[in-house]
Amino acid sequence: MTGDAILEKGADRLQELSDRAAQTGGTTAKLAQPLAEDAVLLRRMKPSLIAARLKGEAPTDLEPGSGAVVAPPAPKAGRRSKRGGPNPILVIGAAFAAGIALAKVLDWRGHAHPRG
Repeated sequence: MTGDAILEKGADRLQELSDRAAQTGGTTAKLAQPLAEDAVLLRRMKPSLIAARLKGEAPTDLEPGSGAVVAPPAPKAGRRSKRGGPNPILVIGAAFAAGIALAKVLDWRGHAHPRG
């Protein structure tokens, strides 16, 4: 494989990752745009394009971010993953009660074996 083919394959994989990240939604969707920009950057870093730029055959004054970044599709509205799980208030209450019970046990055991 040539260097161009390797970088093109890597850019394609980044673009696929970007598309999948945009479709999943949530915090993963925030990574879609940077991954798409990285794919464009990899395509610009092909050895043949770098050699052409050095010879003066390709433009060297491209603006940052002026690449053909494919905008990831917008997340679907109303689609949320319901993971379920216990109510957070219930979990906090149970932890508070367990902490009080543990403090009482430790205090009670401290009276059984006093120091000093």
